[in-house]
Amino acid sequence: MTISFTPFDQDWADWIGHRLEQRGHRVVLQRWDPPPGASLEESLRDLLLAPGPVLLLLSDQYLLSGAHTEGEWDAALREVLIPEAERVAVVMVAPSQQSTYGLDISSLYDVSADEAERRLLGRLALSAEPEPRATTGAVDEPPFPVHTLRVWGRIPERNERFTGRVALLNTAYERLQRESRVTLCGLSGVGKTQLAAEYAYRFAYGYHVVWWINAGSRAAFRQGLADLAPALGLSTGTGHGERFRAVREALRRGEPYERWLLILDGADDPDQVRDLVPNGPGHVLITSCNQDWGDHNSALVQVAAYDRAESVDFIRRRAPRLTDDDACQLAEALADLPLVLDQTAGWLDESGMSVAEYLELLARDSVTDDLVVSSDFPMTFRAAWAVLLERLRAGCPDSVLLLRLCTFFAPDAVPLRLLRETPVDGLPPAVAQLLTDPGRWSEAVQQLRTYSVVRIENPAQGSSGDVLAMHRMVHQTVRDDMSEEEKWELADVAWRALVAADPGNPNEAGTWSRYAELVPHLEYTDVLFRDAEAAQQLVFNCLRYLYVSGEYETGIRLAEQTMSVWQQLRDGNADLLWDLGHHYANLLRVVGDYRNSEAVSRAAVEQFRSVGGVGDSRYLRAASGLAADLRALGRFEEALDLSREVHESYRVLRGELHEDTLAAVNNVAVSLRLLGRYGEAAEINQRVFQARERVLGADHFWTLLSEVHWATDLRLMGRYEEAQHRQRANVGKYREALGDNHPYSFQALYNLAQCEYRTGDTVSAGERFATVLARCERLLGKDDPLTLMFAVARCCYAREHGDVDHARRLSEAVVDRYERRLGSAHPYSAGARANHALILRTVGEHRQARALGERALADMTQAVGAAHPWTLGCAVNVVASSPDRAVVAELGRETVARATECLGGDHRLTRVARAALDEDNGRRIYWDFEPQTT
Repeated sequence: MTISFTPFDQDWADWIGHRLEQRGHRVVLQRWDPPPGASLEESLRDLLLAPGPVLLLLSDQYLLSGAHTEGEWDAALREVLIPEAERVAVVMVAPSQQSTYGLDISSLYDVSADEAERRLLGRLALSAEPEPRATTGAVDEPPFPVHTLRVWGRIPERNERFTGRVALLNTAYERLQRESRVTLCGLSGVGKTQLAAEYAYRFAYGYHVVWWINAGSRAAFRQGLADLAPALGLSTGTGHGERFRAVREALRRGEPYERWLLILDGADDPDQVRDLVPNGPGHVLITSCNQDWGDHNSALVQVAAYDRAESVDFIRRRAPRLTDDDACQLAEALADLPLVLDQTAGWLDESGMSVAEYLELLARDSVTDDLVVSSDFPMTFRAAWAVLLERLRAGCPDSVLLLRLCTFFAPDAVPLRLLRETPVDGLPPAVAQLLTDPGRWSEAVQQLRTYSVVRIENPAQGSSGDVLAMHRMVHQTVRDDMSEEEKWELADVAWRALVAADPGNPNEAGTWSRYAELVPHLEYTDVLFRDAEAAQQLVFNCLRYLYVSGEYETGIRLAEQTMSVWQQLRDGNADLLWDLGHHYANLLRVVGDYRNSEAVSRAAVEQFRSVGGVGDSRYLRAASGLAADLRALGRFEEALDLSREVHESYRVLRGELHEDTLAAVNNVAVSLRLLGRYGEAAEINQRVFQARERVLGADHFWTLLSEVHWATDLRLMGRYEEAQHRQRANVGKYREALGDNHPYSFQALYNLAQCEYRTGDTVSAGERFATVLARCERLLGKDDPLTLMFAVARCCYAREHGDVDHARRLSEAVVDRYERRLGSAHPYSAGARANHALILRTVGEHRQARALGERALADMTQAVGAAHPWTLGCAVNVVASSPDRAVVAELGRETVARATECLGGDHRLTRVARAALDEDNGRRIYWDFEPQTT
């Protein structure tokens, strides 16, 4: 039996061939790949030269091979195959929109493997007997190739006029099977987006998930991937950042779906988005003008303009009234550029203008310089667009007005709902009429769609949820074609639309999804250039949202972009820059850039102390930030003094229960914990937690963070069971509020692991340590302060309960990163060295371990004093490893005395210090250093 199949359906051919051979039939696989220009009848007759029955595996790809028309297929099948119906059988192995030409076809793709085999045998008139032979090497048995599509999202409507490109689709398919990440690369306007959309429709049956993402900017990419979370059924909070992180993790693991396809459209700046691209068992198809994707683990497939035959075929489909000669002339004039062909042929078909008249217009406009087009766009586009834009102005001026207005939003996702909801007071009359007149609005949108100027996404969700997308060439060209006065007027409308959509409270997790929609549009609306207070507040709210939601890198980019613009504004507002500096310092601090954040905070402190005094609210905000910088830099006493000053001032200025006052006293507790005064910190954090429950609510993320702090203090005091009970409940609440992949959720899970470790549940603790480190590293990077804190715990656990060699490698990296980021004198660097000394002791390198441990003790004493718990822990390790009994006795007794005074006689550190004095050095006596959040 000969099985005829396309390269796209190789998996089906392998499975069917294997099943038939298991029943004793001889099978020959023959790929259906007729050469271009070959006669369809002759290609089909070649199939019949094979002896025995012939089985055709039919799919769209089979019928589209060779670019034959429906009429040619109909004629060839009637002439060649239908007379051989006794010998030729046909089965459908994929969904198809093509005609089946009256053939007797059995469908295999939409049923189970057993049912597919039953249908196959029936279609071939083969008996189900004998039963298949047992497979000797089951591991080599081809898998059943059907994957039921479960998630389909954001794919543009299928272009029913899609033409040709069979070789490109074939190449992209085969490269994806081998390399899993492919970039369709070419100039603007050559049809990369349409090619990617057609790929999605043709090969959807091979995936569980097919999802489209506009990847023109980092913010749009993150939002697009985050929106996949509900479709995957992931349990997350409402924050778009948390959803983004959850989706990346789910795709990496292949859970709940292993076969997924992401299409990243318009990813023209690899450096901006490449670190966001998910890894895992699925496929990623990218469209881009940038060849640099080839340097970032992506196979390049070059996309050129149509060949002439494809151009003519496409034009005839788009404008049926044109002749082949007309189409050939038009293709020649427009350089076979698909985007321009689509727009121009659509307009010609509607207008009734002859091709000759159009070519005359094109020649006249091509020598003018009225329209500015970017140098990286094909020059053909300039002249063709000039003609089309002029005709749009004459026929439907509202469509041009809408098009121009849309260029002040990100090109991939213009929010039509936000535009329609813009308050019209003070808007230009023409814009106000367009936004308030449903008829004019619908006509303007329809005209743009008719001429393929824009596309509407999510049409099934209703007009209120639609977004408009336009090609980058169109977006830039239309914007460049306006006078400065027109730009300023329409940009004013755009930023007012965003301001009207501002939820106004970025500290509420429920507003984060709304802010995620707004952030991608900030740079396009020119909002940064506006002097209006509402525009400036929108920027600050977005920066605050990016900070509290964990979108730190995006926040830093926005802050730096805003700083650059605001510093150059004429008569710049100094207070505005100081306010911006506050948000910038917060973002720098949270990613560990403490020295720069300290410089920004200290400058603000000095400025506001000089102009408003220590009671000025701006001074207090800046001083609070500076105290956080001091804590991060290891200057805990200074931080405590400053935090107490800020708290007392807020208490007088705002009252005991104001949010600012509670935040200030929280910071006092953090400083106390870092100084080893755990009991005082616990008392304050309990009060703050209870107050925030009353003021903010039990599920607010600040309330939950206070509970983490309280539970941490209880654990550090040695009250392990009490801490674990509270922390376990807190983890569940964080999961409900923010999901599993927010930095605050990481801290909660980490503290639960530490509690479990101290109560003896080492298995669960080890799993949690590994989980939280892996998640944080993927989200924030290896150098992030949280990642380093979690890595320290993972090292300590692996040393005692896992792979000590792995612990050593990880510990060496942690020591190096702390010293590079914080300097060798920082207490965290000293503590990391103390932990590494324990690893060296474990592997038998005792002399090196003692030397490193003694250095760590000296450095820690210098950094935080002799009575700090961290110093006492370093001393315990030196005592436990020293062969000099005189040193052991003297240092050991001092350590026990100080630990008793500092922590109490029953604290675990005190008990370990006593045990280290014991002459039985066979026991494993040690104390692990644990860094804290600052």
